[in-house]
Amino acid sequence: MKKIISMGLAVSAAVFGAGICAAGGRDTISIVGSSTVYPFSTVVAEHFGKGGKFKTPKVESTGTGGGIKLFCAGEGVDHPDIANASRRMKDTEFQQCKKAGVKDIVEVKIGFDGIVLAQSKKAKPMELTRKEVYLALAKQIPDPDCGGCDNLVDNPYKTWNEINPALPATKIEVLGPPPTSGTRDAFAELAMEGGCKEFKWIAALKKDNEPEFKKVCHTIREDGAYVEAGENDNLIVQKLVSNANAVGIFGYSFLEENADKVAPVKIEGVDPSFESIADGSYAISRPLYFYVKKSHIGMIPGIAEYIAEFTSEKAWGEDGYLSERGLVPLPADERKQMAEDAKKLKLLSL
Repeated sequence: MKKIISMGLAVSAAVFGAGICAAGGRDTISIVGSSTVYPFSTVVAEHFGKGGKFKTPKVESTGTGGGIKLFCAGEGVDHPDIANASRRMKDTEFQQCKKAGVKDIVEVKIGFDGIVLAQSKKAKPMELTRKEVYLALAKQIPDPDCGGCDNLVDNPYKTWNEINPALPATKIEVLGPPPTSGTRDAFAELAMEGGCKEFKWIAALKKDNEPEFKKVCHTIREDGAYVEAGENDNLIVQKLVSNANAVGIFGYSFLEENADKVAPVKIEGVDPSFESIADGSYAISRPLYFYVKKSHIGMIPGIAEYIAEFTSEKAWGEDGYLSERGLVPLPADERKQMAEDAKKLKLLSL
């Protein structure tokens, strides 16, 4: 029986190897996905390439949803080896992977990031609650003129001070990521839904009619108050610098990189910081991941070694080079367990 299994594995490897040859070969790791994880993955790739044993991996910023779609399209050299994600893979995506023959997937949780609302450093500092964020950006909101009744109306708010007189009398203009972005998904769940649930009758919907609850809480207005800026966070920063009244949405690490140009908006009295994200006091924070095709390990050179580099203390530890770039590390015990699971190539189970 062992001999038969060994022969089967050999045949599989030969077929996969033949595919590499047929495609002209590939000796460079291909990584796609989240624009938030992109800078971390790029730094690891650079350190990994400097080791000299393997080529520097190719890292592309396609957005979480777009990256996972590419990742799940199939196995072989024509498909990516790794997908970065600023949220956990959805069950629907996992099923799509399996349908395409991508069945053995390794999940690596790498740390935490905060989702930041930021503005130009020239603007007057602003502070928001998640409820105010929801009221500013939702497509439909509870009717503000009916004193607590449970009907929705198209969002009537045009300026921030219409929501709260203490806020600026400026037009609501928020630049953020598109639906394919993991940042957008996490923003909808953590910020929009967090504020939406302040209305008790909407919160009750989650138990009674979850699809309707998500529609009410997650659907962003399309009348110009929210402007999709693609997956290019640099473009958002440029627009914030040129328009002091605008607010932008991106990951905390990007705020760190551009601290000379933009400043964070406090959320419920708390600034996003390394400490506030790590201890959970900053309300809009989320875990980050990457996913690996187990079948590609040993076929595309260096994947196991790349995983080892990323999960080493010198990279993702409290004093590692990724924390210098804004990654908030996992707690020490969880980091140790995740490193062991990654080394053993523990498979994703949803």
